[in-house]
Amino acid sequence: MKKNMGTIDRIIRILLAVVVIILYLSGSITGVAAIILGILAIVFIITSLIGFCPLYVPFKISTIKKL
Repeated sequence: MKKNMGTIDRIIRILLAVVVIILYLSGSITGVAAIILGILAIVFIITSLIGFCPLYVPFKISTIKKL
């Protein structure tokens, strides 16, 4: 598994996950929306930690800066 996510991409994903968590804990999102966004937040956190996004592979996308 070759990393395909750059630092900025990873930071944005973590920030979005934190926003979803805050919205859930404050009660702003509930029901199906909370479940879907919660799953998305978990996926964002996992992909950010490992630096690999499987959805980037078929499109040959990489947000890592080339030297």
